[in-house]
Amino acid sequence: MLEIKNLSYRAEDGAEILQDVSLTVDERFVAITGPNGGGKSTLAKLIAGLYQPTEGQILLDGTDITRLSITERANLGVSYAFQQPVRLKGLKVSDMLRLAAGKEKKNVDYCGYLSEVGLCAKDYINREVNASLSGGELKRIEIAMALARSTKLTIFDEPEAGIDLWSFQNLIHVFEKMHEETQGSIIIISHQERILNIADKIVVLRDGRLAEVGTRDEILPGLLGTSREACNVLLGKMGGAV
Repeated sequence: MLEIKNLSYRAEDGAEILQDVSLTVDERFVAITGPNGGGKSTLAKLIAGLYQPTEGQILLDGTDITRLSITERANLGVSYAFQQPVRLKGLKVSDMLRLAAGKEKKNVDYCGYLSEVGLCAKDYINREVNASLSGGELKRIEIAMALARSTKLTIFDEPEAGIDLWSFQNLIHVFEKMHEETQGSIIIISHQERILNIADKIVVLRDGRLAEVGTRDEILPGLLGTSREACNVLLGKMGGAV
C-alpha cells in the first residue's frame, strides 16, 4: 500500500506546485487526472523519487521512502514510465528489457513482452533505442519494460500518448495482465475517458491540490459532465452544440 501524507512541492522559483496532498493507494488501478498544470506529473515523479518533496511523507507498505533515491525505490518495487521515453543510443531493446527484468531471461521471454505491446519481436529485439524509433515505438517498449519489471507499484504518465496505431483495448489488456502477475497497484496519469473508465479510484488534482477522490462511479460522471458543458460553451460560440 502507498500512503502519501501532507505532501507539498515547491519549485526553485518558489512556485507551489503541490500543496498538502494526502492520499492512499491500495486499489488495482488508480487514475490521476485534472487540468494541465495541476500537478499530476509532479506527484508521479515525487512518488517515483525523481523529485524530493518540500514537505510531507511517502510510505510504501509502511516503509518511509520519502528520502530514498529512485534506485532504492526501484529495489523496493516502484516502477515509473516516463511521459516522454528516453532515447539511449548504444543500447538495444533486448538490453533494456534485460535491465528492466533485473535478471537473465531467454529471448523468447523478451519477445513475449514485445508481443504484448503490439510489436513484432523479430523486428525490434535487436533494434537500438535511438532516434530511429518513433515516439510511439519508444512508448510501447517502455510499457514492455514495465511488464518485465513486474513491480508492486507501477506509475504510468500518460501511457496512451503516441500509440495512436495501437488500440486502447490492448493497452488496458496490458494493465490487467500486469496486475494479475504482480497483484500490485498501477497508478495512471491520464485525461482519457477510456482509461478513467477502468479505474477503481479516480484522483482529481487541480491547482496543486487534491480536488476530488472517489470511485469511478462517484467521480467520472461529474468529470464527463464538466467536459461536455465546456465543449457546449465553446461550440455554442461557434453556432453548434453536443
